Amino acid sequence: MDIFTNNMFFGIFISLVAFEIGLFIYKKTKFPLFNPLLIASIIIIAFLKIFNIDFDTYNKGGQFINIFLGPATIVLAVPLYKNLSLLKKNFLPIFTGIFVGSLVSVLSVISISIFLGLDNSLTISLLSKSVTTPIGIEITNSLGGVSSITVLAIVLSGIIGAVVGPTVFKILRINHPIAKGVSLGTASHAVGTSKALEIGETEGAMSSLSIGVAGIITVFLAPVCYSILSIFM
Repeated sequence: MDIFTNNMFFGIFISLVAFEIGLFIYKKTKFPLFNPLLIASIIIIAFLKIFNIDFDTYNKGGQFINIFLGPATIVLAVPLYKNLSLLKKNFLPIFTGIFVGSLVSVLSVISISIFLGLDNSLTISLLSKSVTTPIGIEITNSLGGVSSITVLAIVLSGIIGAVVGPTVFKILRINHPIAKGVSLGTASHAVGTSKALEIGETEGAMSSLSIGVAGIITVFLAPVCYSILSIFM
């Protein structure tokens, strides 16, 4: 077992196998709660606990997967390029929707933190819950939060958004593809975008656009809003 776990490819191998299992289960059931990312995370945690393998051993190889987070986010620009004319025609409502969504995300975290009496470190770690992981980690590190909590919050917000989003659209009768894409991308980043791509190409393009723009907006909004409202905390 030591020979196997000490190999740098151990973490990569376990991650890929766990995700493929999650993907298989999701394709067979089509149940939104069986998100491949969530299932893969549960499988990996269970495997490490059962065989008493510490996280650092797993992360020797697992950390290399993080390298692909940035390029994977950039690849989402492909469907956006295909719908560039649509973006030009609807620039103002798209940008306004992303800005309002990002602002509400940051303010809601701060408001809930004040109501529940959370400490500053935890509040900072949750501020970037709705942006993609590479950007969220950098925001948290710059403000002095705990990046592991940020990653957990980002994963949960993505999965919840992807699961609940389509139901919310039906209840509120939201049928416009741009509105669907912007809301999923702004609130649920890459996981929400994967759901948006399932719904349609336009939704996926708008969602991928929202990831980048929401990330940039949050970079500026998070520290400013926290500095202002921390006076009242």
